[in-house]
Formats: sequence, structure tokens, C-alpha cells
Amino acid sequence: MKVGRNDPCPCGSGKKYKKCCLVKRQDREQTEDLKSYAARHQIRLKNDEQIEGIRKCGRLALETLDLVEAMLRPGMTTAQIDEFVHEFTIKNGARPAPLNYRGFPKSVCTSVNEVICHGIPGPRVLKDGDIINVDVTPILDGYYADVNKTFFVGTPGPEAKKIVAVARRCLQEGLAMVRAGNTIGDIGWAIQRYAESNGCSVVREFVGHGVGLDFHEPPQVPHYGNRGQGVRLVPGMVFTIEPMINLGGPELEILEDRWTAVTKDGSLSAQFEQTVLVKEKGWESLTPFEL
Repeated sequence: MKVGRNDPCPCGSGKKYKKCCLVKRQDREQTEDLKSYAARHQIRLKNDEQIEGIRKCGRLALETLDLVEAMLRPGMTTAQIDEFVHEFTIKNGARPAPLNYRGFPKSVCTSVNEVICHGIPGPRVLKDGDIINVDVTPILDGYYADVNKTFFVGTPGPEAKKIVAVARRCLQEGLAMVRAGNTIGDIGWAIQRYAESNGCSVVREFVGHGVGLDFHEPPQVPHYGNRGQGVRLVPGMVFTIEPMINLGGPELEILEDRWTAVTKDGSLSAQFEQTVLVKEKGWESLTPFEL
């Protein structure tokens, strides 16, 4: 027998069907749909316990970045940053995810001026007016959180101010597109539109990515694209948005160390990154900092 939305619920609760078992059925169908969708795209949707673990890891990552920012000064080396990040991470019961990841030799990425990403800490001395991106990913209790910021060293020049401001706003634009029902293409579209409208370019060879239970998970999150294209966003997805923005052209070169990516034209490059959770309504940053 067909039950109408306003009929008494067959379960005997005394409520209308639409406010009782119909809701339960819709919730069950939605859960089953999310599971099948995630399986089709190899995406691991995170449950409440896992989200809290990533959130806790994110707090450690942010504390690490705050302390790095406080110690930055002209005359220090990027190796000193790596030493601090490594020791602070271990001291707090975590492990640095970059260390020995696919052969990466250090515990943090330090990308200075023309370096787009994956800069290997070493003897490079920071100078007044430099910009430096510090990318931190701890592993705490089995959970990963990924975050980075670009900092000024000393007094920045006009070009440094511009590229850092544009990169920061690009992350804002991307985050604003995160909501259930939107697509990954919406995120890239918003970032690309803003960067290019300000005379800058978006690096295409490196993308955001799923994160939380591993360092890199599906889906990939390009920072360019078209509205409505790509994987649909659903609640429980956790991924990074980390646009790499160049002051000049988007072309890059990889140095002989097989890690360090630099702008081909020598222009400045900046980046900001957060780990974001898609919620039923809107989103939450699991590595939140003011933009």
C-alpha cells in the first residue's frame, strides 16, 4: 500500500510519514549514494572520528608555522628552518610527512622567491626582501594535515607584496567555491579567474589533493579549470587547496635535485594552502588561518 507524505507513519510512531520514516529512508539512500560515489572515484570520505584527528593534526601544523614565522630573519638559512620543524614535530609526538617521502631528504619544504614548490632546505641564506613559502605536513596519531604560507623576510618590495597578496586572495577565491554540489572545476575556475585578472599566472603541473589518512589521496584539485566540470563535491571529502601563483608566466623547470620547481622566467612565485572539509552546508578549514 502506498503511503502519502502526510499519512500516519506505518511504524506506529504517531508522526506523519514525511517527518518519520521517510526522513530515515532519505538519509539511508543519501548515505548509500555517497558511499557508491566515493568508491567510484576512489575517494575516502572521512567520518567524525577521522575529521577530529585531522583537525588535531592541523592545530599542530599551524602552531609550527606560527613559530617559524616568528623566527624568520635575514641571515638565517633554510636548513635552520628544517631543523626547527623537525625537532618541534618530534617533540609533539608527531612525524614530519615530507621526510623520506619518495626520497625527499628533509622535514619541510622551503621555497624562496622564484622557487614554486618543493624547495629543499639547505645552506641558502635568506636576504632582506625575500619571500619564502614554508610547507608543513605532520603525521599525528596516523592523521595528516597539510598547510603552507608565504612569508616576507625583512622589508618586501612592491613585486613581493603583489604576488603574496594575489596568492593569498586566490586561496580565498577557491575556498569560497567549496560546498556540496559544486565541482572541483568551480574551485580552479575561481582561482584562475582572479590570478589572471591581476596579470599573474597559475602553475598547472602541481595540484591540491585529498589528504587525512595519507599524504596524498584522490581527488586531485587543479587550480585552473571550468565551472561545473570535474568531480562533484560531497560531504566528508577532505582535500587541500594550494594555488601556486607566478608573477610572470606559468612555465617551470625542475632542478637537478629532481624536487625543486622554479619559474622558468625567474619571476617570483607565492602560495597559500589549507586543508578543507566539505560539509552538508559549506565547508570548514581543518588548518584555519586568517586570509
